[in-house]
Amino acid sequence: MLSIGTDIVKIDRIKSLYKDSKFLNKIFSSLEVEYCNSHKEPYIHLSGKYAAKEAVKKALLSAKIVKTIKLIDIEVLNNKDKSPYIKLINVNNIKCNVSISHDGDYAIAFVIVEK
Repeated sequence: MLSIGTDIVKIDRIKSLYKDSKFLNKIFSSLEVEYCNSHKEPYIHLSGKYAAKEAVKKALLSAKIVKTIKLIDIEVLNNKDKSPYIKLINVNNIKCNVSISHDGDYAIAFVIVEK
C-alpha cells in the first residue's frame, strides 16, 4: 500500500518559535535540533523537518496505518551526505521516502509511505 503526504510551512512561523524550548522538545528530537543548530540559520532546517513530520503524519493517517501519532515520534534525520530520511518511533514495517525543500519564505516536504 502506498500513501502520500505533503506539507508547507512558513519559515517565519518556526523562526518565531525557535527559542521556545517547550516547542522544540515537544516536536523535535535532540538529534534533529543538534543537526539544525549546526547550520547558520537553524530555523530554516527545522522548518523543513517540521513540514516533513506533518507530511508523514498525513500519509500515515490517511492510509489508516496508524490511528494517531505525535510529531515527536517522527524523526527526520540526515545521512552523511545530508539527505533526509525518516525514522518512526513505535511504528514498524513502514518505509518512508522524503523530499524536503526550502526557498524564500517557505519550506515544503513530500513523503511517500509504503507498507
